[in-house]
Amino acid sequence: MQRFITVLSLCLAVSLPTIAEEISLKDGTKIVGHMTAVFTDKIEVETSYGKVQLNRGDIVTISFPENSRANESAPAPAKLEAPKIDETLNGVQYINRTGKFVMTFPPDWVVSPELRRSPDTLAGLTSRDKMRFLMVIQEQYPGSLESYKELNILSARKMLGNFEELAQSPVTIDGKPGLLVFYRGTSQKDLPVEFVSAFIQSGKTFTKVTAWCVEPLFRDMQPTFEKILNSYRSTGGQTSAAAGSAKP
Repeated sequence: MQRFITVLSLCLAVSLPTIAEEISLKDGTKIVGHMTAVFTDKIEVETSYGKVQLNRGDIVTISFPENSRANESAPAPAKLEAPKIDETLNGVQYINRTGKFVMTFPPDWVVSPELRRSPDTLAGLTSRDKMRFLMVIQEQYPGSLESYKELNILSARKMLGNFEELAQSPVTIDGKPGLLVFYRGTSQKDLPVEFVSAFIQSGKTFTKVTAWCVEPLFRDMQPTFEKILNSYRSTGGQTSAAAGSAKP
């Protein structure tokens, strides 16, 4: 195994001959050159003064100045803007004219555009204290309600640590068949978070309404979350956002 690692490291070093490494040693010395061999306890570096061998224990860092300069000169990638959504929240009634639906929220909730990060996300709202959240996503999908739910749960499983699906039950929302699914996991900030998602099918258009908060608050919030999800009502036909998206 040790020999394989040495050979693999050597192959990687040889495959990058145009990149100059800057190696910092414990005594403050900096050496610029190209690694030509990597051994268990030493690294061979070709410099403008010839080849030198360095003890791996003496090396503090290895950086690539040429790459850094290239990154500094490269233009910053353009930020993707959230889609323009025609929406209003008047008191407790939320109206989304782009997605053609309405919902009812507690009086302390506000619209939160920063939650909308994709064209399929039609709504993002949060409580005023930023402790409770909700998103509405609508998209086209050719499969069944159960398979759509499974794809979304698979995505949640990949994003959350310690993922656990807790419960599932059939529901009827806005006169349409749906599934209500509870699950939990740890966020990237290592916080325990619990979710409830309503998956609603209307032909080949699927709507996912997801509410979540940190796990200790979820039991108190569950009746309110379910009431919000069940308040979803469509006000028109297929939205432009749903028409423009498709799941393979």
